[in-house]
Amino acid sequence: MLPPVKNKNYKHSEITDKIIKAYYTVYNKLGYGFLEKVYENSMLIELK
Repeated sequence: MLPPVKNKNYKHSEITDKIIKAYYTVYNKLGYGFLEKVYENSMLIELK
């Protein structure tokens, strides 16, 4: 897992950090080989 964004001066660093964490969570659970829509739906669930 990547460390959180260190420079909090970025305009959207908080949401970017959440998106990156959600991506790695989804990818680690599902792995590779699915259609993009599967990952898209999983990201939506993870970000809620």
